[in-house]
Formats: sequence, C-alpha cells, structure tokens
Amino acid sequence: MTARDLDAWMWAEACETLARAERLHRQFFRLGAAGPRPVWEPPVDIFENGPELWIIAALPGIDASRLEVMVESGVLVISGERPAPALRRASAIHRLELPQGRFERRIALPAGRFELLKRELADGCLTLVLRSLR
Repeated sequence: MTARDLDAWMWAEACETLARAERLHRQFFRLGAAGPRPVWEPPVDIFENGPELWIIAALPGIDASRLEVMVESGVLVISGERPAPALRRASAIHRLELPQGRFERRIALPAGRFELLKRELADGCLTLVLRSLR
C-alpha cells in the first residue's frame, strides 16, 4: 500500500468514525413530544432475566427529587426534569450537548403485572428491577 493510499484510508476511517459518533449522539438524545412542551427521551437498556425485567436509563445530572417512575396501563413511564446549569446564564456557550428541561420515556411492558423490586439512581443511571407477578 502506498503512502497516498494509506492517507486516504486513514482519512476515510476518521470520517466514518466521526459520522458514527454523530449518529450515536442523535440516538442518545432523541427529542420526543409528551404534552404541550418538547421533551427529551433518555436512552434505556432493557434485560429480561427469568421473572425479572431490568431497565437502566441514562439520566446525566438528574437529581432523584426531580424523577418520577410510574406504570400507566401496562407502560412504564420515567419522567422528570434536568434544569439548565446555573453557569449558563452568565457564560458564553461554546457547546451545549447535554439535554435540559423535561424528559419522559415510555416503555411498553410485557403482558402481566409487575412489582418494583429495586430503584437506584447512581452514577447518572437509573436502575429499575421489576418482577413479574404471573
């Protein structure tokens, strides 16, 4: 492979990596619409382990007092608010990528009834463990 081919290959790889990062960023902070105000939807991982359903939601900078978790008609609803940083008001903004304001994520649960075994907010992630009562 010539030096020119190597440079072109490295440039193409770098561009593809940047494009992949941009796609992931858009996927991570999707805007949704719940109610009259726009909201953001936190990304979630969902695992089923026998009778347990584990749900992990990425909620950077969310205080537990601003977080609500409920089940409505077979749908788990995680909602709350992430306030804008106080620094923002007095600062020149160079980049603002973390979402702010109201958020809501709705997750359809499998058929049946569930009880909440665990609710933990740590390191920017909410972990919920639900157990099926079938």
